[in-house]
Amino acid sequence: METIARGLAHRVVGDVIESVWLGSKPEPLKSKASEIVAALESRRIAGVRRVGKHIVFDLQADGSARRPAKKRGAGKRRWQAATPAQWIVHLGMTGQMLVSRPEAEIARHTHAVARLASGRELRFVDPRRFGRLSVAQGFEAAGHEPLEVELDHFRTLFRGRKTPIKSALLNQKLLRGVGNIYADESLFRAGIRPRRRAASLSRPELERLFTAIREVLKEAIALGGSSVSDYVDADGEEGFFQLKHRVYGREGEPCLSCKTPIKRIVIGGRSSHYCPACQK
Repeated sequence: METIARGLAHRVVGDVIESVWLGSKPEPLKSKASEIVAALESRRIAGVRRVGKHIVFDLQADGSARRPAKKRGAGKRRWQAATPAQWIVHLGMTGQMLVSRPEAEIARHTHAVARLASGRELRFVDPRRFGRLSVAQGFEAAGHEPLEVELDHFRTLFRGRKTPIKSALLNQKLLRGVGNIYADESLFRAGIRPRRRAASLSRPELERLFTAIREVLKEAIALGGSSVSDYVDADGEEGFFQLKHRVYGREGEPCLSCKTPIKRIVIGGRSSHYCPACQK
């Protein structure tokens, strides 16, 4: 998600959303269609950032753009032209946020197209429709950023928690933005089994996990993320961190450290991969 947000920021910050098209499927729209259109049209993209597992477009009024007349009864929320707004995008499992040329073929399962003043388009594509689009003001996600939280506070997050440490890492109210792949890879590097109770981890184990999470996330960002399932960046390009996976997706294959076959289990409905010899 960080990779996608950075790619989008590099490409569209400063551009203006001239018009918005939304598809007929209701599932992707967390806010009403009329509110999304009113909040986005004639807005300048002031910034794009990741907040937890969301991509947030910070929008400001564009003085040079002529705001289209609002239709009677269009949306209960009054998105005034001078009021800052935020476009919140959650990609779900298969969502993609792409920067495209207008002549490029529109992919099946495209649910939103924002036409930009530069001539390009922002397209939201999601085959399984688990992603969500919404608008807000002052949006902030719960939890702590894993690359910003201090070690002392990190340790307190798991104190007294009886849930498996894998589930705790995926709890966005504790740490926001740690996904399934990176939780598995971090636990492997820290030598901790995913089913261990979070409260059972010793101080040295928590310190190793703290370091491992930061290392894994920084490496993944540098390599453009992990292209499994439908993941691509803002240009539709795949990432390369999947080539560095030590346990995720390697069920039955030999551990790269000790040659023990990697095991796969299900915790809280999510696949978890680990080495039974290297992780305790």
